[in-house]
Amino acid sequence: MLISSLRGRLFAGLTVFIVGTGVAAGYLAFRWAFEEAIELQDAILLQVGSLASKSHLTDLPAEGSIDGEARVVIDELTPRPGDPAPAGSLPRLPQDLPDGLQTIKRGAEQWRILVRTRKDGSRVAVGQPTANRDEVAQDSALRTVVPLGLLVPGLMLLIGIVIDRSLRPLSKLAERLDAKQSAHLEKLPTDGIPKELLPFVASINRLLDRIGTMFDKQRRFVADAAHELRSPITALSVQVENLERAGLSEDGRVRLESLKAGIRRTAHLLEQLLALARYDADADAEMPDSEFDRIVKEIVADLLPVAQERSIDLGFARIENVSVRGDPVALAMLVRNLIDNALRHTPAGGRVDVSLFRQGEAVTLQVVDTGPGILDAEIDRIFEPFFRGSRSRGDGTGLGLSIVRRIAEWCHGSIRLENVGPPDGPGLSACVTFTAVSETTSQA
Repeated sequence: MLISSLRGRLFAGLTVFIVGTGVAAGYLAFRWAFEEAIELQDAILLQVGSLASKSHLTDLPAEGSIDGEARVVIDELTPRPGDPAPAGSLPRLPQDLPDGLQTIKRGAEQWRILVRTRKDGSRVAVGQPTANRDEVAQDSALRTVVPLGLLVPGLMLLIGIVIDRSLRPLSKLAERLDAKQSAHLEKLPTDGIPKELLPFVASINRLLDRIGTMFDKQRRFVADAAHELRSPITALSVQVENLERAGLSEDGRVRLESLKAGIRRTAHLLEQLLALARYDADADAEMPDSEFDRIVKEIVADLLPVAQERSIDLGFARIENVSVRGDPVALAMLVRNLIDNALRHTPAGGRVDVSLFRQGEAVTLQVVDTGPGILDAEIDRIFEPFFRGSRSRGDGTGLGLSIVRRIAEWCHGSIRLENVGPPDGPGLSACVTFTAVSETTSQA
């Protein structure tokens, strides 16, 4: 299975290298320490053998708690009367053993034996079981390898921290890109960026420039087209009004009403397109403080007749006196589009509740309806221009929520849509959040 994460690849590669190097180094250190311990034990045998051959030692004094594994056994190969028998049940060594270090079978065990011949012709042997020697050597070698075994996990942890810190600028770049709103295409900053990432950031900034240029051309085209179409639509409206004064048959009046409805929808679409183009760009100019509660009240009052005509209960669930920084005309269009969208999708006998309140430094406008809501698979696309969703009702253009989001971003706010579940649902809750204007600023 291939690791798709760069962080994972670096960590896995370095882990394999460190663990492999650690295992190889540990094995070499273990073998070296083991052989050194064996050589040290052979040196001890040589020293004890030299002492036994010169002073006719038959046993070594046992002072203190000497580990039995480290005991050295002394045997006379030419025993004299009165010499003790070998320790324990060990068989006597053959008398024809050659001088020097050698490994022989003694009973059921392997022994490391040193044989020496004295000047008087007597012979002495000192030895240890190889199992005991190997155990001592292994313990000594393991103590050499343990620090290396502890070092490898420490290095892996340190490498993980270094990799995470080294790749953190990439994560921050990704967060900045994700946090960018659709209409905000300012360049990524290069301060504090590692030089290896500068070409990558420069490429992204060039791409953002090209996308911004494309968006500007698209906005100009939409605005120009909508503006050019307003004149013929206005002329058609005038001609329709003239036709109403003419004597038309009943069938002609029915057709005329259909024509008027089509002209009204087209005119509404053009106004929506112009609004979309107007608020599709970032607002650099300083915006005034607006009494948001007064704007919301006026829009609700304007739409009350529409709600009554559709048998929908439109009213305030909560209203507070708040001010926000934003263009009053744009804020009015935002509120109108939100409430109009809720009225269009709420069935007769339903309810649309409007709330406006302040929480800390934020002002929230909430519009909750009792309509069918939005499919979860479509809720991320509902702000796309001309996307109406499978549960759309009425003759909307699919631009209302797109304009709402553009105005919210234009006024440095945000919008969130959520389906209302039981026991309050079904329905849709639309929340628009702005930064509140302090009371001292609004009074000034």
